[in-house]
Amino acid sequence: MATPDSRNPRRASHFGGASEAPRAGQTGSIDDTMAPLPAAPKGATPRTTLRDGRVSGRTAAATQRATTRTVRRGGPGGGKSRAPLVVLALLAVAAVAAVVLVVVPALTAAPASDGTQEVVKGNQVTITIPEGAGAAAVADELFDAGVIASKSEFLAQARRTNAEQSLKSGSYTLTTGDDLSVILELLTTGPNASAKVTIPEGYTVSQTADAVEQALGIPADEFLAQAKASTYASDFAFLSGAADDSLEGFLFPKTYSFESEQPSADEVIRAMLDQFQAEVAPLDLAGAAASLSERYGIELSEYDVVTMASIVEREAVTDEQRPKVASVFYNRLRDGMRLESDATLTYYLGRAATAEEINSLDVPYNTYKIDGLTPTPVCSPSLASLEAAASPADTSFLYFYITQDTEQFSETYDQHQQAYS
Repeated sequence: MATPDSRNPRRASHFGGASEAPRAGQTGSIDDTMAPLPAAPKGATPRTTLRDGRVSGRTAAATQRATTRTVRRGGPGGGKSRAPLVVLALLAVAAVAAVVLVVVPALTAAPASDGTQEVVKGNQVTITIPEGAGAAAVADELFDAGVIASKSEFLAQARRTNAEQSLKSGSYTLTTGDDLSVILELLTTGPNASAKVTIPEGYTVSQTADAVEQALGIPADEFLAQAKASTYASDFAFLSGAADDSLEGFLFPKTYSFESEQPSADEVIRAMLDQFQAEVAPLDLAGAAASLSERYGIELSEYDVVTMASIVEREAVTDEQRPKVASVFYNRLRDGMRLESDATLTYYLGRAATAEEINSLDVPYNTYKIDGLTPTPVCSPSLASLEAAASPADTSFLYFYITQDTEQFSETYDQHQQAYS
């Protein structure tokens, strides 16, 4: 546990990991009577513009010579023949202007903003169209996945076939390079791929909602509104002690596949709770809580074990460290010491806490200020963390210092200070 200069020396655990928590353009005014000229290619002689009435030296000289010859041939009556030649000169100037203003820009114009790309035909890809995505957003998904070569062509085809308002959200298996009419028919018929979502270990309910939205198209707000312990407590006994009506800690981290083309938030949540129940059954969390209570002389519930596992998940880096980290926290509870875990306040704030916040914030998730465990778990723990919380290592450690590259467990504060000095 490092002691930054800006905070008081800590007497407990400190996890040194990172918290989980535009390009400016230029605008310019352009004369509304004429488009701006493109930049000349490097090394080329700049063209003169016609906006100020001037022409190139060569054109001016040619015009002068033509006028002079006309005057010599015309003699005294030559004034009557000058007008046609002046008209011809003006036409020549107009021709130059046309080249400058029309042909050159066409040759040097930048590609369309949406661009095109080479598509390798015949590959199978799976994409997920989020709920409420418009045609432009769908085009982006298809283009990024390498399914289509041009977003503008896709959108034009969607408009021609009146498919813009009929595109359906969900997961699709598509073939890259397919005809646009085939792709649009699939997207207007509905999802044709099994839905899949991966929840990493240590995710919070909020992060899980974001992952579900991204993978399955279920809006995060809809998922969070459904994710209430009271909704599922009658079907899952382990939720009977859940605080704040929260499912925090119980949406088990795993990859889930759904046969339904577009599962509901309820289906997804039930799958995660079913998985939690199956994973922890061999651990007998209720029995573990009773054994731990006797071992450490403190009263612990099954819910407390899950909460402890969630803190261990956020503090340890490797699975080998988890039983020892759990032992540190249980030893501190036994000795009447505060947990002093940075991870708990990080959960509350949604970002890493500052030294000032650690020392001043009097909230239920600041374990530098409160006794005991937090009101709820702080993430969905891995099975390894649940095992560590249910069966911690037998140690006398009261402190640890862990980074991505270093670990040091200590029995005394002096030893702990030496770990990061």
